[in-house]
Amino acid sequence: MALRLDEDDTELSEINVTPFIDVMLVLLIVFMVAAPLSTVDVPVNLPGSSAPASERPPEPLWLTLTVDRALLLGDTPVAPDGLGPALDGMTAGDRNRPIYLRADRSVDYAALMGVLDALRNAGYLKIALVGLETAP
Repeated sequence: MALRLDEDDTELSEINVTPFIDVMLVLLIVFMVAAPLSTVDVPVNLPGSSAPASERPPEPLWLTLTVDRALLLGDTPVAPDGLGPALDGMTAGDRNRPIYLRADRSVDYAALMGVLDALRNAGYLKIALVGLETAP
């Protein structure tokens, strides 16, 4: 018994790209929505500096001192006495990881020194102060 192919039975050799395009559009929308949520957006009025900017690490650890002297580790509020344990949790105990300290320009010097003392007492000595770039 021999099988006979009809002339109408031809193989379809085209790729249907419509499902692929649908998947790509869904992924594009997901990334467009998720990208703004992954940035740290704490409003701080930083002072200016004419020093050359240094290279930013891939995942910086931001510590922010706001105008009302509240501490934020990333976007999470932290009590001043709980700064050490919070940093240990974020860095997995790596005390050599640099911490980028941002402080509002209206914060007084004593409050900034209090945060620096708390960082030193917790064992974190690599601290970078963050400011706005200004023209020389």
